[in-house]
Amino acid sequence: MGQKGHPKSQRLKITRDWESKWFASKQEFGLWLAEDQKIRKHIMNRSSSVGTARVYIERAGGKTLVTIHTARPGLAIGRKGAEIEALKKELHKLIGSPVWIEVEEIKRPDVDATLVAQNIANQLRRRIPYKRAMKKALQSTMDAGGAGVRIQIAGRLNGAEIARREWYIKGRVPLHTLRAQIDHAKIEAQTTYGTLGVKVWINRQIEEAAVKKGA
Repeated sequence: MGQKGHPKSQRLKITRDWESKWFASKQEFGLWLAEDQKIRKHIMNRSSSVGTARVYIERAGGKTLVTIHTARPGLAIGRKGAEIEALKKELHKLIGSPVWIEVEEIKRPDVDATLVAQNIANQLRRRIPYKRAMKKALQSTMDAGGAGVRIQIAGRLNGAEIARREWYIKGRVPLHTLRAQIDHAKIEAQTTYGTLGVKVWINRQIEEAAVKKGA
């Protein structure tokens, strides 16, 4: 029986990097892993309105560095860094140790799978027809320079009694080509009819540097 592989895990150290970078002993590993999950969950819930896509965590020398990738860095930082300072205090209270925070801007939000999925989910919560939301996202991604995009929505679409799933694809999304820069995200949208699942795959480009002769 065939098994599905996660688009990100298959491409680690090929076109993607780990989102957590640290080494730990057996005694510390579980604790640090749980802390990473708490940090990411807290930041994503707190910064959902400012287009936060990813949170990278590094630990070295007893320090924890959190790098937030967002489409709207001005809102994430706040006036004179007020939002960042407040977030530092919240994370310090959450994990019991000081945290350093950096913010990086996502310059092409329309080709970021997480931001595209968040945008579609927000439209579904506002009862915008799912087909309109999907087609608009497809066109925006392709106009922004994406090589291909695939979007899938599952659940009680338009309030139907029986749940189903529908997907649209535009361009090329080669899931079996490891050198392809495939970005993947999945988001849940809570609606009056229940939960809708949104999945997005975006092919940014082919990484030519990874191509070997005869491959």
